[in-house]
Amino acid sequence: MSSLSVRYLGGPTAVMEIGGVRLVVDPTFDAAGDYPIGDRKLTKTAGAVLGPDGIGPVDAVLLSHDQHPDNLDRGGRAYLAGVPLTLTTETAAGRLGGTARALPNWEHVELPRPGGGVLRVTGVPAQHGPDGTEHLTGPVTGFVLSGDGVPATYVSGDNASLDVVRAIAGRFAPFDVAVLFMGAARTPLIGDADLTLGSEAAAEAAGILRTAQVVPLHFEGWAHFTQGRDTIAPAFAKAGLADRLHLLDPGEAIAL
Repeated sequence: MSSLSVRYLGGPTAVMEIGGVRLVVDPTFDAAGDYPIGDRKLTKTAGAVLGPDGIGPVDAVLLSHDQHPDNLDRGGRAYLAGVPLTLTTETAAGRLGGTARALPNWEHVELPRPGGGVLRVTGVPAQHGPDGTEHLTGPVTGFVLSGDGVPATYVSGDNASLDVVRAIAGRFAPFDVAVLFMGAARTPLIGDADLTLGSEAAAEAAGILRTAQVVPLHFEGWAHFTQGRDTIAPAFAKAGLADRLHLLDPGEAIAL
């Protein structure tokens, strides 16, 4: 089986290579500062560790959603203009235009692999908050990556629902790798409800997915995260899953 490499760039952004296909997840490149969203703002506390010019050629972007600046910022939007394909939600594809393509839940596209074969990218549900809040937070998607001889991989996007995780596990588990957005994000829009998985919920999700390895994303770099690096490792240790966790530093890469 070929390996999966993940390079964590901070926030939700990572460069992944799987089966020879290079992907970027949720490109964000802007500096630290305040970023407006409607009549509110999100505060970025750490700038990007790598700019678009340092990434090199990619085959596609996996974009969980476009409506929040912590998942697609100004630098990320400019970056999309130069990539051959962006897979995202229907609403995001309509707003972005260009090479953006909607990937509805449970549908897939096949990306050619060097030397033959394909990487299958399947759109899967994500719920950016508690039940009944999608009209406030907007649609989000996750992704499942699969193919002959490649690690079965789940990329969650901004999902806060373990019921969604169970639905995905019911179709695809077990996974070799789960790339989970964490941080227990909270904003005044929803109050004291988590908009993304908290650390203990992420550990529970890893068990549901029966995944061999977990790489956290989107748990630091923004002020609206209520949990982070200091809570993730203890939660996985408490769940008996410490050996599955790969908690990367910004700029760090790992081959799985």
